[in-house]
Amino acid sequence: MTSTTTRHRLGPRRRAAGAAAATAVAALVLAGCSLTGGDGGGAADDASGTGGTADGGGKLTVVTHDSFALSQELLDQFEADTGYQLEMVAPGDGGALVNQLVLTKDSPLGDVVHGIDNSFAARAIDAGVLEPYTPADLPASAGQYAADDAGSLTPVDMGDVCLNVDHQWFTENGVPEPTSLEDLTDPAYKDLLVVTNPATSSPGLSFLLATVGAFGEDGWQQYWEDLKANGVKVVEGWSDAYYVDFSGSEGAGPRPIVLSYASSPAAEVPEGGGEPRTGAMLDTCFRQVEYAGVLAGAENPEGARAFVDFLLSPEVQADIPGQMYMYPVDDTVELPEAWARHAPLAEEPFAVDPATISANREDWISTWSEIVIG
Repeated sequence: MTSTTTRHRLGPRRRAAGAAAATAVAALVLAGCSLTGGDGGGAADDASGTGGTADGGGKLTVVTHDSFALSQELLDQFEADTGYQLEMVAPGDGGALVNQLVLTKDSPLGDVVHGIDNSFAARAIDAGVLEPYTPADLPASAGQYAADDAGSLTPVDMGDVCLNVDHQWFTENGVPEPTSLEDLTDPAYKDLLVVTNPATSSPGLSFLLATVGAFGEDGWQQYWEDLKANGVKVVEGWSDAYYVDFSGSEGAGPRPIVLSYASSPAAEVPEGGGEPRTGAMLDTCFRQVEYAGVLAGAENPEGARAFVDFLLSPEVQADIPGQMYMYPVDDTVELPEAWARHAPLAEEPFAVDPATISANREDWISTWSEIVIG
């Protein structure tokens, strides 16, 4: 796997934490539930233009990042309910996704997008690539994640990008586990940390933003100079960091501290149960929110709105943890049992205003590169 945003989807074993949710979703689908609201007609019945027909047929093109995943039963049910034929387009990770949407604004890649996150949301909105739409059934708990007041984007899922530690390594080596960002500059943790490049990795950018939130716009640079002096390793993507350099998952890497997600330990629960050998450092997190939206100039805007509604349906929201290892924005959805024990969200994640991110992102990445890469 080369995706920079892949989240524990390298086989059924890593989806075990979401198996109960997926089973429940499959049962609902097989029972013939509509996943688009009402009687399954709705927006599809009004579709027109080259992308859709009045009776709900036609193509619906979904543009997303390369970590998008939902149970096939749900996608099949959406097609059955609406008459649309889904076509997925994945130009890359979250950053590449927004870049492509901006570059193709005058000839959109598709009708609806999923996967723009809060580190790139302002750029997409300012570029005018979105047609505002607010679903009628937007969960109350999703309102706090609104990207703007116009409803340009709809929150769909969220999660915390955090450092993870290998409990077993620290126990065997008699070293106390770090608990804060400041700890990582201590010589006791020299050459123990691996992170990802914010220029090529969405988690890497989120971690850079966590340090901006923690140390301020004038203080994060010194923190990274200290990390570099303490032997931080930087790799291009999450998969290399987690499965090659980290000691806690496959157990092959030399570094016991890795940049990942708060949900990652739930993927490390041994088959048959027990405690994972990893844990998240919940005082190092940045909250990542992923959005969906209708693309301006879409050939099938009615179908696009129907797909946004679909992403907020209880069945899809329940499917997200097991498929994308993110939290649903609907907090009434029951989470997999392993998540309650091993994947808690941070109580006080670091935050940076989206407008500030949009105004400074490229400069911050350039400065980071000069400091850390040289």
